[in-house]
Amino acid sequence: MSKKPIWIAAIARGHNSGVCLLKDGEVVFSIEEERLSRQKYDGGPFASMVKILDYTDKIDYLVVAHTQPLKETAGKIDYSGDDMYTGLARKLGLIDQKSNNTSYDHPQVIDLAFMHHKLHSACAFYRSGFDSAVSVIVDGAGTFIPLSINNEQVMSWEVESIIDCDYPAEFDTKFKVYGTREPIPGGLTNMPSDMFGENGKMHDAIVSDRAGIVKVYEAVTQYCGWSGIEAGKTMGLFPYGKPNDAIPKLFDEESIYPLSNRNVIVPNYPNGAIVNSGIYQFLNEVNHLETKDDLTLLDSRRDMAYACQTQTQDQVVKLIRNAVELTGKKKVVISGGYGLNCVANYHYLEALKDEGIEVYVEPVSNDAGTAMGAAMMFWYGLEEDSKVVQTQSLYLGPDNNYTEKDIIDKTTVDGVTITDATDKDIVKLLTEKNIVTLFQGKSENGPRALGNRSVLFDPTFEDGKDYVNDVKHREYFRPFAGSILAEDVHEWFDLRGMEDSPHMMYAVNCQPGIAEKIPSIIHVDGTCRIQTVTEEQNPNYYKLIKAFKEKTGCSIIFNTSFNLGGEPLVETLEDAIWTLKSSDIEYLYLPEFGKLVTVANKE
Repeated sequence: MSKKPIWIAAIARGHNSGVCLLKDGEVVFSIEEERLSRQKYDGGPFASMVKILDYTDKIDYLVVAHTQPLKETAGKIDYSGDDMYTGLARKLGLIDQKSNNTSYDHPQVIDLAFMHHKLHSACAFYRSGFDSAVSVIVDGAGTFIPLSINNEQVMSWEVESIIDCDYPAEFDTKFKVYGTREPIPGGLTNMPSDMFGENGKMHDAIVSDRAGIVKVYEAVTQYCGWSGIEAGKTMGLFPYGKPNDAIPKLFDEESIYPLSNRNVIVPNYPNGAIVNSGIYQFLNEVNHLETKDDLTLLDSRRDMAYACQTQTQDQVVKLIRNAVELTGKKKVVISGGYGLNCVANYHYLEALKDEGIEVYVEPVSNDAGTAMGAAMMFWYGLEEDSKVVQTQSLYLGPDNNYTEKDIIDKTTVDGVTITDATDKDIVKLLTEKNIVTLFQGKSENGPRALGNRSVLFDPTFEDGKDYVNDVKHREYFRPFAGSILAEDVHEWFDLRGMEDSPHMMYAVNCQPGIAEKIPSIIHVDGTCRIQTVTEEQNPNYYKLIKAFKEKTGCSIIFNTSFNLGGEPLVETLEDAIWTLKSSDIEYLYLPEFGKLVTVANKE
């Protein structure tokens, strides 16, 4: 008699919300809510929960990941009193129907509050392929932690953590930085302590009224004119800046732990931080007539972005070294929002090259990754399974299961034509300076386009970056990535000891003589964020890049996310057609079907 499968659905509730569905410990799908709702950074993964019904009509457990308990933050369903997530799962029939009106106590709903950083750790650890590791979490503001200091109540948030990770589900905190919004009573700004315990286990901690590493980055991002959550723009701007002695140090360089300069960066937990520019003449530089309201043209913004990038990444190196010293483990996994910083990720390889430290950076380092971490942690704890996860695929979106008839039906609209096409036809379009979008299979989990929801271009055109940025409605300084045949990568780029870079998590240096060959995807500092591609990882994409190489001699293709500025990546074919009809992009390639969709005659 076959064993009944165990279905576990985990949800991340906050911004970058989403759902991960497991069947007997294997990921069935994982997706961010914004891909379905079409609202960037959307919270409340209701559409994603409905998607579970495509795979099963019942789940055994609903595991909830967030920084606060369900009963404190989730709204209630009228009459029943259920929190909105339990209520939705019940109404969809995914969990057992309840006849009473009690709330927050459904036996199938597991609330993993107060574990935000551990869930980041779990996602990174289980996907790293390591059998044992230490995690370094560098995050904005994780779990809300009320503390009593000098007999006064202070609200704090977990900021940076060092967590010892082992199978099946052992995650022991060794060190944590707690950030506070207001100055700590009694004038204490940081304090090593053994007063904070988890399940009876003690760990060292610092309580700090300084901005954490990510909050410093958010403050500078706002200072440059954007929302604090758009930190990727600051990363793109930083190489336009330079070292500038007029900018005060952002961190206490003598401290072995991250302690930022409160005179420069003022925290506003949990909602970002601000640059205290008013007290520094250089930082207060504003000349809107000269910049036409584009603050990124000011040296103050460019140089501050440079200072922020270089100093924050050095602080993370300190944390990594501390993690190794605390645990004796030289396999380190990195997650939390700062894990998406491709420049910093490459910096670690150089800074740590002689120390025997092996680093894995989680591609789904944003809060959406906590859904996967929660699902896998619960599974391994439930089953006490010590089997090391080997797969690292990110093609984890829901199945679309399109047929050729579906393709024809969905593209039969005004101004849209569909024709047969081969890889050679697409290469010809690219070399004639056309943008071609690529849509196939399951969408990529995380923020990177890896050849299933991508916008492609010929990287050899000198003005390609400006051209595509204009079409996508992005800022002039935003760089683009490249996808390269894995077997050729070392001829083109210096991976600093890595064999490959399949998830586009590193902005790497070119080998000599390469930059002039692919100017469209080389940033002003001579780097390129790359994705190595093998035929096993993505057969259709690999064959297309190989066809491009055969035509041009170039092993790399210009790749950026299939979206317009400010929009989520496309998820469905309908999203893809809408994006073409809303832009100057004409071509959509469907390699699984050998079809080319053309959208023309747009006003």
